[in-house]
Amino acid sequence: MARMLNRDPSCEDDFDQASLTSDEALERILANVDPVEGHERLHLRSALGRILCETVVSPHHVPQHTNSAMDGYAIRAADLPTTGTGELRVVGTAFAGKPHVGTVAAGQAVRIMTGAVVPEGCDTVVMQEHVEAGTDAETIVLDGDHKRGQNVRAAGEDLARGATVLEPGHVIGSAELGLIASLGIGEVDVRRRVRVAYFSTGDELRSIGEPLGPGDVYDSNRYTLYGMLRETDAEIIDLGVVRDERDVVESALREASSVADLVITSGGVSVGEADYIKAVLAAIGEVRFWKVAMKPGRPLAFGRIGDAAFFGLPGNPVSVMVTFNQFVAPALRKMAGRRETRAVLEFRARATRALKKRPGRMEYQRGMLSRAADGSLEVTPTGDQGSGILRSMSMGNCYIILPIDCGRVEAGDEVAVQPFSHVV
Repeated sequence: MARMLNRDPSCEDDFDQASLTSDEALERILANVDPVEGHERLHLRSALGRILCETVVSPHHVPQHTNSAMDGYAIRAADLPTTGTGELRVVGTAFAGKPHVGTVAAGQAVRIMTGAVVPEGCDTVVMQEHVEAGTDAETIVLDGDHKRGQNVRAAGEDLARGATVLEPGHVIGSAELGLIASLGIGEVDVRRRVRVAYFSTGDELRSIGEPLGPGDVYDSNRYTLYGMLRETDAEIIDLGVVRDERDVVESALREASSVADLVITSGGVSVGEADYIKAVLAAIGEVRFWKVAMKPGRPLAFGRIGDAAFFGLPGNPVSVMVTFNQFVAPALRKMAGRRETRAVLEFRARATRALKKRPGRMEYQRGMLSRAADGSLEVTPTGDQGSGILRSMSMGNCYIILPIDCGRVEAGDEVAVQPFSHVV
């Protein structure tokens, strides 16, 4: 009689009851990280990309004065003719930064430029294209087909004095720089950057410039992680490559957790004899979970070492990127103090080819999102979806997200997609 072997769950299994779903894993992660303490005051231009930790309040009206939205003529709406046309005398000109002095009386108009203060007595601006020359060089003719208040921007129309402009947790982008500058504010308080220490594990890893021996490979994961961390505006501490020896791994983790808010490793979280990350984490810190029902990226460890959060990412290059985008990036957004933590853009597109999948795990396949001839969105897989094929990430521009209970997808079916540019 043939002997039956007892097999432990492996990364080839479709389902493992000990694995968390992607949603469960993310919920646990976000529940176990907090915004970092500390802030700094920066000159406005230096604050680009940083996270506000103060409320920005408008010190004055924006715009400060009621002004013209068009080049034309400032008039009194009461002077608009009820029938036919009427003639008004032009008594001056108002430029942006050089207002007309005096009050405009009945039957008068002022030539006005865009942005100029609307003269006292006027409440309406008629575009210059909608008037004609009058009986002499100082008069204009217009009809009554206009509305009181047209082409006029009221003081405080954009922002009133004392209004909240931006709240803590807002990312300072290009629009925010201009908005804050329009208030005359030159410095802002921002939260300090999250400090992230990371290293790769593996005796087979070599750095660029070193010769490759039998079985050796160049360490690409540290460069990938560096790029993704730069996109999150984190303060980066690269600890290099760590040998597959338990005491060396433990020493590296202790050092990393002493200087960083977040520690990231790649490799060493599986169940091989030389995979020490999970065991060391359990000894010097705490493991919150280490398996997620996803592909690629199932062996993902999350926990804490002292005051630092910890992510043990898989060693395969694509798995590193997928798990970083789906789990590490949201954690970093929360730690940085951002209001939005999850990736915010996900929508549907039509698959141009059949997609292989078996139920049991959430899959993040790589695809190329494009617009079809009829204007609809379609997505094409980037070929082989192996977790070691980093080129599939370079060729693609989105994840094709296939739910845990989803099976094979046929060409023409709609799938969820998540663009890379909005993941981090």
